[in-house]
Amino acid sequence: MKTSVSSARANAATIVALTEAEPADRLLDAAAAPSDNTVQVQRARAFAEPLLAGQPLDTGEDALEHADGVAVILEGIGAAPSMRAAAYLVYAGDYLQKPEEVVSKAFGPSYASLVMHTRKLVQIQRAAREAQFDGEQRALQTERVRKMLLAFSRDLRVVLLRLASRLQTLRYFAAQKQPCPQALARESMQVFAPLANRLGIWQIKWEIEDLAFRFLQPEQYKTVARLLDEKRIEREQQVEAFRQRLAEQLNSHGIAAEVQGRPKHLYSIWKKMQGKSLGFDRVLDVRALRVIVADVPACYAALGLVHQLLPPLADEFDDYIARPKANGYQSLHTVVLDDAARPVEVQIRTRAMHEHAEHGVAAHWAYKEAGVKGYAGSVAADSDFDAQLAEARKSVLRQLLAWERDFVGQDRPLDAPAVADAGATFDDRIYVFTPQAAIVELTAGATPIDFAYAVHTDLGHRCRGARIDGAMVPLNTALKNGQTVEVTTAKEGGPSMDWLNADLGYLHSPRSKAKVRAWFNARAQAETIARGREAVERLLQRIGKTVVKLDDLASQLGFRQADALFEVVGKDEFSLRTIETLLKPPEPLPSVDEVIALRKARPEGESPKGGVLVVGVESLLTTLSRCCRPAPPDAIGGYVTRGKGVAIHRSACSNFRQMAQRLPERVISVAWGVPRAGKDALYPVDVVVEAADRQGLLRDISEAFSKDRMNVTGVKTQSVRDSGGSTAFMTFTVEVADAARLAQVLRMVGQVSGVRAVRRK
Repeated sequence: MKTSVSSARANAATIVALTEAEPADRLLDAAAAPSDNTVQVQRARAFAEPLLAGQPLDTGEDALEHADGVAVILEGIGAAPSMRAAAYLVYAGDYLQKPEEVVSKAFGPSYASLVMHTRKLVQIQRAAREAQFDGEQRALQTERVRKMLLAFSRDLRVVLLRLASRLQTLRYFAAQKQPCPQALARESMQVFAPLANRLGIWQIKWEIEDLAFRFLQPEQYKTVARLLDEKRIEREQQVEAFRQRLAEQLNSHGIAAEVQGRPKHLYSIWKKMQGKSLGFDRVLDVRALRVIVADVPACYAALGLVHQLLPPLADEFDDYIARPKANGYQSLHTVVLDDAARPVEVQIRTRAMHEHAEHGVAAHWAYKEAGVKGYAGSVAADSDFDAQLAEARKSVLRQLLAWERDFVGQDRPLDAPAVADAGATFDDRIYVFTPQAAIVELTAGATPIDFAYAVHTDLGHRCRGARIDGAMVPLNTALKNGQTVEVTTAKEGGPSMDWLNADLGYLHSPRSKAKVRAWFNARAQAETIARGREAVERLLQRIGKTVVKLDDLASQLGFRQADALFEVVGKDEFSLRTIETLLKPPEPLPSVDEVIALRKARPEGESPKGGVLVVGVESLLTTLSRCCRPAPPDAIGGYVTRGKGVAIHRSACSNFRQMAQRLPERVISVAWGVPRAGKDALYPVDVVVEAADRQGLLRDISEAFSKDRMNVTGVKTQSVRDSGGSTAFMTFTVEVADAARLAQVLRMVGQVSGVRAVRRK
């Protein structure tokens, strides 16, 4: 090894000398070497050493020593030489002007992409760790970092490098006996340990947990360590004696088995003590063995022999072979009492089951990650993301390492089968950053406007421009994982109607689209309320009632607040005459003389004007109300007015009902008269039409009326734009002798292209 290191340093010296002359080309020539797998790590180290030696990382570590430690950790989990070589290239990239180009020419595009993704991930994590969050925001940020670690990159080699790097950093602080930054230790416990757990890399998972536990809760760590150390030698001797005895018994009964002592880690012991409220002596698996046999029958044979040798504890047996866990984990678990009545946990499994569990395919992280409360029965991994992850990571670690070994020396794209399949399940989500390093989760395909609405609704409304990683981009640019997005806003204003145009691609998220529609709806409502307020205030000024409180007026009319009254008035759904009637002093009923004065002479046998007879009174002046426009054979009622005779309303008219409720003594019975022979009376009736606006719509509807020989005396139209185009609201005033004829006409109008609804007002 000394010879190799000396040779590497000599090569590095050559690289440095050449770099001073022609940094780009000669650096590549010096790095070039035979592609033999055994020299890949030395090549990478020789390439990186002059760049890393003496350079401190942000944690205080020497960059070259850190890379050496990462390479050793990767070797310990069986990573191929190419991945260990990448550990040096990743950190060397920080000191190259064009790292992707240089590494690609020297080592190939596969290394270049790995360096690019890993460096980007390091930058993102550092920014997220440096940002300050408290309470719920910090917990949400941590969960998003966990998701982003896997969703950010399709190449899971990046994740393995980050795991090894974090473990090496924790080892550095432990070896130096320095306090580890709390943010880094907390991220290690909440992000990296669960990530290693999900991938089933147990030796990394347990060591990260124990070291993070040591820095986050030093007193509890010392307590558990002291409890273990007090009886360590005695306990190890007991476990070793029991292991040898069990191995001999299995061998003597013809069961070929490997019996291992299973270590129990400090954090695991403390978590179980807290979760189950146990004392140290009651943690049953402090003394633990694992028996590995050839096949399933041998598992049950070994179980029977264990129970024959030592008494098992009741309720401490689990058969995960007959009933595998949901994640596929299989093994037999039992707890027996040794000769001194001390509990010993024994796990029995086949070699295939052992490999399956140890390499992450059946890692039982669902309850392990539940934390302290997980042992009390809570469910930890019940989110859609966890379900996707559990499905996606099947065999991923073994496939990844095998892929590395099978294609060493070949330049493979990032969408190699094992890698692409693992990342495909995360294509529906992306994770980007605010300038303050807060992670924002978006749907894939989201734009800067979607990002702005995800941060805050008002930010989305005022969004006018965006920068991605410092560069100005159009607002319909699709965002990618790991980008930092900064939004430029106007001081006031709102969204553009163009944002709702799907062809322009400004919005991708349904939530953002709903917020834009809500803004336009609110603005339309505000305009309607303003129009109604103006009409009401103008009326109050005309009748000299400006001192009336608008909220009190609305309450008297049955509305909760004044804006509700203004809205219906602005929509022409409430008559101002009702307000005027309410505010004017009650008028006395007309005297007999007044009623006689209202009589009008008419030829004998002729029906009164409007074809209405007032029951019990001849020739009384009547007027047809414009608010409901009654026509035969509508049910009608009369209301005696001052100086204008009897106003005729339809019985179902809301205005008539309100007036009748306030002044029932003014209501008078009326009936339709019989028109004079040869002279059919015509009555104006309002018809309301809602349709998709288009050219020629008014003409087509008018033709439908004319086909039925119905005279149109007035038309009011209004067009409103919405997300689906423009909607036209039309009110036609037509003359009919009999309202019953309207049904046929309404059917004909409803058949006109674009008409959505038609009704009598």
